[in-house]
Amino acid sequence: MSNYINKDILLVGAGPMAVEYAKVLMHLDCSFEVIGRGAESSMKFEESTKKKVHVGGLEKFVNNNKQGFEFAIVSVGVEKLADITIALLEMGIKNILVEKPAGLNFEEIQKVAVKAKEKTAKVLVAYNRRFYSSVEKAIEIIKEDGGVASFNFEFTEWSNKIKNIEKAPGVKENWLLANSTHVIDLAFFLGGKPKEMSTYSGGSLEWHDKAIFSGAGISEMGALFSYQANWTAPGRWVVEVLTKKHRLYFKPMESLQIQEIDSVQVNPVSIDDEIDKKFKPGIYKQVENFLSGQLDRFCTIEEQVENVKLYEKIAGR
Repeated sequence: MSNYINKDILLVGAGPMAVEYAKVLMHLDCSFEVIGRGAESSMKFEESTKKKVHVGGLEKFVNNNKQGFEFAIVSVGVEKLADITIALLEMGIKNILVEKPAGLNFEEIQKVAVKAKEKTAKVLVAYNRRFYSSVEKAIEIIKEDGGVASFNFEFTEWSNKIKNIEKAPGVKENWLLANSTHVIDLAFFLGGKPKEMSTYSGGSLEWHDKAIFSGAGISEMGALFSYQANWTAPGRWVVEVLTKKHRLYFKPMESLQIQEIDSVQVNPVSIDDEIDKKFKPGIYKQVENFLSGQLDRFCTIEEQVENVKLYEKIAGR
């Protein structure tokens, strides 16, 4: 843990997700400062973590503090992700981990990427499911089996619950990008990004212009894939990966189940997921890799710009 202690880290945000980041940072004995905007969320953060929050937002903190920071973690509302990240880049911070999807839409995410290039900084998008213990185990099995042959996934959202959630303008209207990409990102992370893809969408909701999605294609790894989601019907998040020897089920995604060839039996896979039980799944390893410079598993902001074009196509836009 000692190699984390001397890093200067800024955690921007004081909501529930920021609490999860703080738990990991404290466990790693990191030196970090927390910036919150509202008094209520900051008070809840302090009660939960016993860590002081600088209340009043990033601008107030910068005006009152001249300390330099090497790393920053951005854990604010989707509508503020891009603005905060750009402000941190302007401060000269070179290593930033920003909560997915890094902006409210393509234009915002592209602005972050342009600024990161201008400042020669690394901005990484926090898709924590890439760091699940279940995913690490699946990667091992896939490698042993000779790669992914095909995969499919479902990203159904529970629209009856979502419609009653209070969100900033534009967040629910971009829900596929803001939330469903947790699933889509993981599927393409394991099976390869699309080389060719046909997409279909239909239906609508009060708060989202499309409600039913399906599509298929071939990935850059040569794996055939398909997907579907119906936000007006029952469903759940699912990723299934098929190799020449096994079918791997992420259902739920924190766990891993396996089906052997020539068998209908589906069995749980034993995984060492103690760290995912102690902390919010994926967060510990994500933060650890971020601070230690092991960045090969992350989605960069430059990659995210290209990914959003795919997500917009899947969304039917």
